[in-house]
Amino acid sequence: MFLSALELRNIIESSFLPKRCQCTLAPDQSMTVKVYGDHQTDQLDLVVTGIDAAALNSCREIHELIAELRHDLEHKPVSHLTELKARTH
Repeated sequence: MFLSALELRNIIESSFLPKRCQCTLAPDQSMTVKVYGDHQTDQLDLVVTGIDAAALNSCREIHELIAELRHDLEHKPVSHLTELKARTH
């Protein structure tokens, strides 16, 4: 990973504004991304686990991950939380 965990989290979380996004990074470099419906509730719109953060070695890879997450968010089932097993880049 060419960025610090804090920088990577900031890039991903800010890419979903105005929605609230939370990234967590585990010691094994696996990342979980949660996107919430709004700032007032804790309603989750998307949860993706198991993202290999160590494989995010370029701006292109980070951009592709964000694009995939946005696609998943836009195409999630409307009636319930979408829980996806993340891809390894």
